[in-house]
Amino acid sequence: MLIAFSVAPSGTGRADGSVHDAVAAAVAVVRASGLPHRTTSMFTEIEGEWDEVMDVVKRATDAVMPYGSRVSLVLKADIRPGYSGELDGKIARLEGALESIRHTGEGGATLPE
Repeated sequence: MLIAFSVAPSGTGRADGSVHDAVAAAVAVVRASGLPHRTTSMFTEIEGEWDEVMDVVKRATDAVMPYGSRVSLVLKADIRPGYSGELDGKIARLEGALESIRHTGEGGATLPE
């Protein structure tokens, strides 16, 4: 399964509202997990089996708790038993489809090279 999640504290007491230290604590948990993952400016994606992925999300959430009076967790899951390598596989298929559009003009779109 793939999980995309975002976890952040509120009530941090910081005047600038920054949560980068708390997010770094969560991302450190994800990286230490050994599961395939990717972090972007808005979400962290993890791939693995249900129990192991959810355990990482829980531990990442727990790592953020000390940074504020409450924590917000946003989670989206793609549950597809029997598949692995989808963290990169989905992107590769998308890029292939875009390349096809560039060369064939399918879908009425013409994309720049």
